[in-house]
Amino acid sequence: MALNMTLNNEAHFRAVENLVFEWARAIDENRVEDVCNLLAPAGRYTVISRFNQDRGLPLAIMDSRSADQLRDRIMSMRIANVYEPQHYRHIVSGVQIVGKDGHLLQVRSNYMVVRTMDLTGDMKIISVGQCQDLVDISALSAGGEPVFQERKFVFDSRVIETLLIIPL
Repeated sequence: MALNMTLNNEAHFRAVENLVFEWARAIDENRVEDVCNLLAPAGRYTVISRFNQDRGLPLAIMDSRSADQLRDRIMSMRIANVYEPQHYRHIVSGVQIVGKDGHLLQVRSNYMVVRTMDLTGDMKIISVGQCQDLVDISALSAGGEPVFQERKFVFDSRVIETLLIIPL
């Protein structure tokens, strides 16, 4: 993907940056269902270790191949799963458009997620890494919002020490 960013694409950058921040905020504010609306209907949400990604190994700890599949996972989290109440806090930095192919932008950002247990207040960093996203900006020309065509969290460690219930 060749990158040809000009000043008039500042609006694209701000829209993409807001999309990245809204994903984090929706999860942090326990509006987890809202992230499904930020993913294209045929979009993909993946959480994979950097170890596996670097070696071309396909095993991911989460891999939803559509917004509906992610929605089902979240519904299961709300209704069927039993786990100690907890919430996440995202720290997102370095949002950057690194490539463009038509209406698709290749976006990178860094993230850290801290989990706080509601009952004890114990906090723990549960994931740190890079998001490698493909964002569809085609709706911007009609006054719409961008959506993730692909939202990939590549975490730096080889494992996540706890059951990953809530999407990153």
